[in-house]
Amino acid sequence: ETVVGPTLGAESINAGFKSFAIALILVFVFMAIYYGKAGLVADITLLINTFFIIGVLASLGAVLTLPGIAGIVLVVGLSVDANVLIYERIREELRGGKGLQTAIGEGYKHAMSSILDSNVTTLLLGIILYAYGSGPVQGFATTLIIGILCSLFSAIFISRLSFEFLLGRKIDISFSIPFTANAFKNVNIDFVKNRKYFYIFSSVVILIGTGFYFKNGGFTMGVDFKGGRSYVVRFDNPVETEAVGHAIRNVIGTQAGEQVKTFGGNNQVRITTAYMIDDTSSNAEEVVKQKLAESLDQLGNKYKIVQSQKVGETISRDLRSNAVWTILFSCALMFIYILIRFKGWQYGLGATIALLHDVAFILSFYAIFDGVLPFTLEINQDFIAAILTVMGYSMTDTVVVFDRIR
Repeated sequence: ETVVGPTLGAESINAGFKSFAIALILVFVFMAIYYGKAGLVADITLLINTFFIIGVLASLGAVLTLPGIAGIVLVVGLSVDANVLIYERIREELRGGKGLQTAIGEGYKHAMSSILDSNVTTLLLGIILYAYGSGPVQGFATTLIIGILCSLFSAIFISRLSFEFLLGRKIDISFSIPFTANAFKNVNIDFVKNRKYFYIFSSVVILIGTGFYFKNGGFTMGVDFKGGRSYVVRFDNPVETEAVGHAIRNVIGTQAGEQVKTFGGNNQVRITTAYMIDDTSSNAEEVVKQKLAESLDQLGNKYKIVQSQKVGETISRDLRSNAVWTILFSCALMFIYILIRFKGWQYGLGATIALLHDVAFILSFYAIFDGVLPFTLEINQDFIAAILTVMGYSMTDTVVVFDRIR
């Protein structure tokens, strides 16, 4: 059960759309500068793609959540990835001396398998998220799935149609400007030669992370994974988390294992407690709210509760189990897909080990910096959505490399 106050809801919407607008503008500017006229075609395609996504969401009556907006922002990146793959192949053909029309045709032809493979792997992760996630995670998965399908259509069909239109009218199309014509052309970083240093670096980070994991007694779990109640409280003036924690312990004691962490600015905290979480009586919620109010009133600092969340122990156990199986199932699915597409178990094994490494690396950073950084590093459903997104991007890069090898 989650309650979001109107103030925080409005702020979330504004922050979400602001991030989306900034992402879109930055991508527009980059593509126009880096790829010249072809970049403008990509920008128009991206604009149409965004229109399609919002149109499909509206026609389905889908609820747009903050993670849903994050899904759209992510799709903007995926859509641009497809254009970049196509344009780089076209540039290769042009450097090889082929005419513009032939180069465009060959570029689309050679980039197609990379685009399909990279988008299908992310689509599979989106489907897994939708099947096993709940609430905001499903909102993220919905926009991700719809966005990938729209992006594929836009990148493959609409952009090609635009080029055919321009070629039919004998309009010259540039795929770079003088400054970017040979950018990254001769970049050759010998990662394999220096692999020992990378092995050492990764191993050290993961070992340190493992040490901190046991030292801290595990990760900081969100309410949805450990059960309990969570309140986001906004004060009129800055407040110390220690003072808030002390006030709560004075009223309800230490048995509830409360946690108080800064959430956003220094005048806002998130309070997590297991106090009376197993009490199923009708007045339990009111009792908890009264105790919380009694605690916070001691601080003499005006406040309001902008968000509250309650997760029972049984549900949290199910969510936690689903999260673990989601990641393991995703890895297994990626292995099978790569095995089928590239007809070699070595490809599947290499890609899966890379995925597990990326997950272990990120979890290590969470273990090391939990309590050090000025914001909470909780493992919750949003984290699982984020880690699967990272896995999707990791697999996209891997697939592109494998495709070039093939």
